[in-house]
Amino acid sequence: MFHSIIPPYLLEQLERSASDPSLRARYRQSLQHDAVLRSRPAAGREPAAAAGGRQRSVYDAENGTDLPGTLVRAEGDDPVQDQTVNQAYEGTGATWTLYKECFGRDSIDGAGLALISTVHYDRGYANAFWDGAQMVFGDGDGEVFGNFTASIDVTGHELTHGVTQYTANLAYDGQSGALNESISDVFGSLAKQYALGQSAADADWLIGAGLLLPGVQGVALRSMKAPGTAYDDPRLGKDPQPADMSGYVDTEDDNGGVHINSGIPNRAFYLVAAELGGNAYDDAGKIWYDTLTSGDLSESATFKDFAEATQATARSLFGDDSTQLAAVTKSWQTVGVLDDQTSLMDAAKSSLEPSTPPSLPPTDG
Repeated sequence: MFHSIIPPYLLEQLERSASDPSLRARYRQSLQHDAVLRSRPAAGREPAAAAGGRQRSVYDAENGTDLPGTLVRAEGDDPVQDQTVNQAYEGTGATWTLYKECFGRDSIDGAGLALISTVHYDRGYANAFWDGAQMVFGDGDGEVFGNFTASIDVTGHELTHGVTQYTANLAYDGQSGALNESISDVFGSLAKQYALGQSAADADWLIGAGLLLPGVQGVALRSMKAPGTAYDDPRLGKDPQPADMSGYVDTEDDNGGVHINSGIPNRAFYLVAAELGGNAYDDAGKIWYDTLTSGDLSESATFKDFAEATQATARSLFGDDSTQLAAVTKSWQTVGVLDDQTSLMDAAKSSLEPSTPPSLPPTDG
């Protein structure tokens, strides 16, 4: 399954706002290319399972689109002169380390999957993606986006689509798709926090910080702490993410707003981590990870389904009267997914019917 860090609505906005015809053509080409990739299953390139431990390999597409390309750095090799190669190597390594050391997971599939990356994909390609088998990084358009290997959280985000693929396999549409995106943001951010030794209070809670080039009015692609504030730029437009259910965007674009409405569960996780303090990859991360990998989530899970599942996980891990359960409940209430009367007992007894979000006018992002 193809998952990219830059949603179609953002590339469409850039195509509309670009004054340079060659730049418009570049965005259009990226959109068309991504549309083709989304419409077909992952290529038959099953990465070899590792013999044990972390196994990374980085390839160079040399501005072409044939994957994986030419091998330029393998596990244990010294750094090379190409910074993008080293960044891809380190980013995939940081993600592997988070899952192994914090959650006991052996790579993306839980069974030692080798981590394959390709850099310098296509020319001026303003995206990065997981195609179901490997990571792929573009060099950016040189105007708005820099190299996509620069942010550990972007790499962690895309690789986590693989984790979701091998576990809950959340359908990439509507609320389940927004949960899919949010889970990738959560663990992408945690990969960065763990690699940098940051506590929840120290972290910036930004996805794609450092990806936007100088002159762009923004700090990142998304803010988990304050959805809707990551950018406000003449070319990019304004960050459309809502911070709670009152701003839920009802749209057919972006697979039902998967990159937009993910701001709601993103903020819920941030609120849990902030309430508990310490390191977000400890109790908060454990609750989210165990919920994702429990086997109990439906592929079509709604926000309410997931919220109640995290309550059940927190209760199982820490107890009925725990600060962890209280923090989880409070966070989902704050973002409007659970109301103040929702209790864990109610959740256990409910039939978990899909929730109906507020109906707002359609938007093109």
